[in-house]
Amino acid sequence: MTEGNFVDYVKVHVSSGNGGKGSAHLHREKYVAKGGPDGGDGGRGGHVIVKGNKNLWTLVHYKFKKHFKAGHGEHGSKNRSTGADGTDVYLEVPLGTVIKDTETNQVLFEITDDHEEKILLEGGMGGRGNWHFKTPTNQTPRYAQPGIPGQEADVTLELKVLADVGLVGFPNAGKSTLLSAMTSAKPKIADYEFTTLKPNLGIVEYRDFQSFVMADIPGIIEGAAEGRGLGHYFLRHIERNATLLFLIPADSKDISQEYAILLDELRRYNPELLDKNRLIAISKCDMLDAELIVEMREDIQNDFDGVPFTFISSVSGLGIQQLKDKLWVLMNE
Repeated sequence: MTEGNFVDYVKVHVSSGNGGKGSAHLHREKYVAKGGPDGGDGGRGGHVIVKGNKNLWTLVHYKFKKHFKAGHGEHGSKNRSTGADGTDVYLEVPLGTVIKDTETNQVLFEITDDHEEKILLEGGMGGRGNWHFKTPTNQTPRYAQPGIPGQEADVTLELKVLADVGLVGFPNAGKSTLLSAMTSAKPKIADYEFTTLKPNLGIVEYRDFQSFVMADIPGIIEGAAEGRGLGHYFLRHIERNATLLFLIPADSKDISQEYAILLDELRRYNPELLDKNRLIAISKCDMLDAELIVEMREDIQNDFDGVPFTFISSVSGLGIQQLKDKLWVLMNE
């Protein structure tokens, strides 16, 4: 899937259907002069329903179609016939989609399970026919209820990627290269910052035919929690990841400081992110010899507050299998 087709934030306008009018029909037959009221009820207006679909990975199908309207209920008719209900409209979304009111930014609900359905807007109730209003003193009511109008709303669909492992790091730290080395994903890789503009997902094959999903998130810069760089655009995707893999290049000026900045940005955005399992991977270690790795390990041992770390190289394959093992243990704790 190309970056242009990864859509994770859309605004749509939705309308539920009007309820049908009740009928004020009076029964008439050749040999029944005064049959009395027999007007049927109006049908319910169509609902607007959001439904989870595990086969969807993006909101690209809402990129150009942004207005959705449910059908109106049919009017009631003679012989107490109830009008047909309006046609419901289904908005199918990938798992992990949050639905918000666009005006107030209030979260209405979220969809996390396949085939999960939640009514976004209810259709209007159908009006009652005149036979409901027959009384001993008013035996031929010539009125019926009108249907209740439907509702309209502007809502925002916001996808938060569901992945077992989320890659966290500065731009150009080697996250896309690691994803391509561990999975069959083919993210865009280049030697400049913000090569990755949209999250990329890949399935990591593990031992005994087991697997887990890894997400390559666009790079963090200092001040991202306030919206700098790609800001909130990518930070919301990290909320759904079970385990966070911090990627710091071995040629970084200060590995400990870089980790501290990344951690601080996550804390300022959402302190709950710090409760997730963490693993630190020192990348681009193919440029280091074994002696230098040992020396670096001793230098940074006390800077990560007990968080496990490992040395890897996506190019040479150094430490990749050990990285998978460590991630698997963290995910299954």
